Amino acid sequence: MGQAYGFIEVSGVTAAVDCLDQMVKTADVEFVTWERKLGGRLVTVVVQGEVSAVKQAVEAGCTRGIKKPVASYVIANPHEETEKMVRLSASRVKGKSVLTPADIAEK
Repeated sequence: MGQAYGFIEVSGVTAAVDCLDQMVKTADVEFVTWERKLGGRLVTVVVQGEVSAVKQAVEAGCTRGIKKPVASYVIANPHEETEKMVRLSASRVKGKSVLTPADIAEK
């Protein structure tokens, strides 16, 4: 089987985190990146994995999330230019400081 990217765009950061949680609990997919637009009012979550797992994860995120997504899509066997765009987004996210639950508990 080939690799795929799954995208869910939803209104609000909390709803996006909930969608991601549903996705990774349902199927063997990995979080890649997220994009916030309009001050966080629209958030796109991106996961990757085998095509069937990504399809299952996106379906779960769309149906079990606390809000109905604005858009969702699965790209099976993405073109290398598409992969470049996703990697660029992921590199920007990795460059930012990320707090873990343990970091928050210490404060």
